[in-house]
Amino acid sequence: MMRGPCGIARSYRRRFEAPSISMNMNVPNSLTILRILLIPVYVGLLNYEQFDYALATLFIAGLTDALDGTIARVANQRTRLGEVLDPLADKLLLTTGFITLSVMHLVPLWITILVASRDLMLMLGAAVAHFTHTQVDISPTALGKGTTLVQLTTLVAVVFFASRRMDLAVLDPLLYVMGGVTLLSGLHYLSRGYCRVTSGQA
Repeated sequence: MMRGPCGIARSYRRRFEAPSISMNMNVPNSLTILRILLIPVYVGLLNYEQFDYALATLFIAGLTDALDGTIARVANQRTRLGEVLDPLADKLLLTTGFITLSVMHLVPLWITILVASRDLMLMLGAAVAHFTHTQVDISPTALGKGTTLVQLTTLVAVVFFASRRMDLAVLDPLLYVMGGVTLLSGLHYLSRGYCRVTSGQA
């Protein structure tokens, strides 16, 4: 059957058109993007020492984190985009939060370096695995999820203590625990990636 010029044009458009992202932009992913958009708001409030509002923003961000995972599981709306965006949003929120608190001299610089180094290592590992087509497992582990929880707890505690003008030295034990867990988690991800790569080359 002969097709006219319009039919041929539509066929080429369908063949070369970029796939729509609407399939990936479901409710959980929209909540994750909202969490990312809240990061500059949160950082700005910290810079102006609006600690109570910063805590409220952090609470909303945490709520979106809980909701997007729950909705994705219950409504079976898991997507590849969500698998990338969700941990990225968590890392951006925590890393920028600690950088800001470090600049304000509310947490020691070594804490921020440790948190940022771990997250940078994970992102570089994921990028290298993607571009080299290496099958590296970067899925969150129980230790990784626990580290995120401890980091978030520390972040909330520091902001809360700062908002009440309380002595931040009381939080030193929590900082050391968080630093140890973060270091252990980073080493765990590093060793797991190394073992996966070496086993694949064997």
